[in-house]
Amino acid sequence: MSDSFTRKAAGPLAAMLLLLMSTAAEATTVRVFYDVGYGNRISIRGSKAPLSWTTGTNATWTTGNIWTLSWANTVGDVEVKPLINDATWSTGANYRIKAGATVDIYPFFGPATGQLQTVSNFYSPQFGNSRTLTIYLPPSYSANPLKRYPVLYAHDGQNLFSAARATYGVEWRMDETANSLIGNGTMDEVIIVGIDHGDANRIYEYTPCCDSQYGGGGADKHERFILDTVKPFIDQNYRTLSTKTNTALIGSSLGGLVSFYIGRRNPAVFGKLAALSSSFWWNNQALTKQVETETTKVAVKFYIDAGTSSDGLTETTRMRDALVADGYVQGNDLNYYVAQGAGHNESSWAARLNVPLTYLFPWQSTVY
Repeated sequence: MSDSFTRKAAGPLAAMLLLLMSTAAEATTVRVFYDVGYGNRISIRGSKAPLSWTTGTNATWTTGNIWTLSWANTVGDVEVKPLINDATWSTGANYRIKAGATVDIYPFFGPATGQLQTVSNFYSPQFGNSRTLTIYLPPSYSANPLKRYPVLYAHDGQNLFSAARATYGVEWRMDETANSLIGNGTMDEVIIVGIDHGDANRIYEYTPCCDSQYGGGGADKHERFILDTVKPFIDQNYRTLSTKTNTALIGSSLGGLVSFYIGRRNPAVFGKLAALSSSFWWNNQALTKQVETETTKVAVKFYIDAGTSSDGLTETTRMRDALVADGYVQGNDLNYYVAQGAGHNESSWAARLNVPLTYLFPWQSTVY
């Protein structure tokens, strides 16, 4: 924490008041889930007395390595941050605590650097082929085993994390972008599952039936692949938060089309999705026409975008209008974004990846 956050330290009287307030019937409570090891402690600093930015107040350890601190509701809304031994600040932004709330915090205290794991030869019974899963585990995954995480399922996994594996030699730098956003406190920690498409079958796997020029039609199989094979594997082998509120899809081009298609069809599984430069032109804009005709507001948050340089902006804008007609509100459950000068390529998607990531998983949005 920089000196810019410094406030006057709470005096002995304030500390005494804090102790009394913590036993009040109506109290604001923070619970910090973290194993600091024997002999260490968690303290809390905050923006309003009786808390202080200059001197921490010790939280109370409870079974399960949960550190608890309470104060009176009359203090109002507060920003807080946990520290180890009142010396090492947690990574990321301050936590906003509403008066009267009980808020669970799962911090970490080291560098914001996630790790990649590769699952090779992951078999798809739906397609009868295998592909690679590349899994981004967020910075605290090994440091805080008490924590579970939202999951982002990402299409064209071969293009996301490594230029050496990317189809055109350009990656999205998804791990570097996630690390940066988590580190500066604008994005929550998430597990990202990059799903490679099947070799030579991308058009078929990523499209509803059927375009007069390109055919396609495997999107329903791909839907079952994610729902019946990929997601169960991830939920069984990683510490996930598997509810719809914490589960999202992302993709670009045909990957954006299939993300939109699957997410909208499965609102009980996916609470949000991001569709970048989506191929809404597919089959004479059949998916957009379906949204226009059904006029049903599905309980999913949508991010859709397009660049201004031959990137399907007209078709994306039509889809935006169809969603608005169904009751979606820009800035709430809809984020329609125009990327000035951007084209239909990996470098353009990498350059604006921060926009959908912070829309899908803004800081302190995870529901535990």
